[in-house]
Amino acid sequence: MRLTLAALLPALLAAAGPVSFRPHTLATDLRGGYQVVAFDVNRDGKLDLIALASGMTELVWFEAPHWTRHVLARDLKRMINLAACPELDEIVVAHEFANVPKNSTGIVSVLTPGPDRTQPWTAREIDRLTTSHRLRCAKLDGSSKPVVVNAPLAGAKADAPDYRDHVPLVYYKPGEWKRIAINEANEGVVHGIFITPWSDKREEVLTASFLGLHRHRLEKNGSWSRVQLSPGNPSPWPNSGSSDVAVGRLNKARFLTAIEPWHGNEVAVYLGARDNWTRSVIDATLNDGHTIYTGDFDGDGRDEIVAGFRKAPFGVNLYRAGDPAGKTWSKSVVDQGGVAAAACALADLNGDKRLDIACIGSATTNLVWYENLGKQ
Repeated sequence: MRLTLAALLPALLAAAGPVSFRPHTLATDLRGGYQVVAFDVNRDGKLDLIALASGMTELVWFEAPHWTRHVLARDLKRMINLAACPELDEIVVAHEFANVPKNSTGIVSVLTPGPDRTQPWTAREIDRLTTSHRLRCAKLDGSSKPVVVNAPLAGAKADAPDYRDHVPLVYYKPGEWKRIAINEANEGVVHGIFITPWSDKREEVLTASFLGLHRHRLEKNGSWSRVQLSPGNPSPWPNSGSSDVAVGRLNKARFLTAIEPWHGNEVAVYLGARDNWTRSVIDATLNDGHTIYTGDFDGDGRDEIVAGFRKAPFGVNLYRAGDPAGKTWSKSVVDQGGVAAAACALADLNGDKRLDIACIGSATTNLVWYENLGKQ
């Protein structure tokens, strides 16, 4: 029997081992680094990096390809998250945040550029919602028009450590910028959300909370449905549920991955179909896990998992499926001790058609671009 190169290629790719990354430090003074977003700020066709740091009042961005630093907006205290939709000429940012709901104003503002997009943009307040915490772009009705989803961290009456209260989930239509309710069904802490198409072109909102993983869908009749995908970590409240969630692909099969519980130590993988999922923990060594994403870094059709954690020996891990079904996973280290990864973004940042990683550090106050060098 004669094997062709096409038949041998999957095995050759697997044998080549994990990809390697070259770190490039872009900043070292981002106090309370919390979120990094890949977005073409100046509309020149290149993805820039926006760096949001909760301990600063300036929102800054780094212009590709030389990573020149600019100020995007000023006088924004306790920033926590932003949403930058490619289809919109405005950016939405949440600020005046605190973990204690009674101390959190939860201001949501829209940033609008002037004639020179490298100069600071103008901020205009559109809402105040206690502990506004996660902002994401979503095409909820299946059209090309995005809205901005706002998922607060906790309910207005919640207190640590149990945070017993219902948590609102809302969105805003660009132009109108009026708050529209989705539901208040989640409880406890809602730390992470993820936007993804599920059964058709309509994007749905996945939430990670003390109650686990849920998907929220805008139905064609205008009503909202909510389905539990998993209760997450089975420990008693308030150590139950999930903290952050992402969706990946193993060729045509979908999988879920989550950090569990809140700010937890576990990377969990969920295998199954539609709303029936089996949980397995592939790593339990994170210290303050805080960001998780999926992406195909080696071009084999199977997504890897990127997970970052903020406490010593803080860093970023990459998990790779050892088989097409995702039954086994291996771990490699992208960074250990270099970045207290509060958040990461995945994008091709240098136009070489390889997926790169950018992470922002909280305790390390830095922004690092990890250039994908391919398989070594």
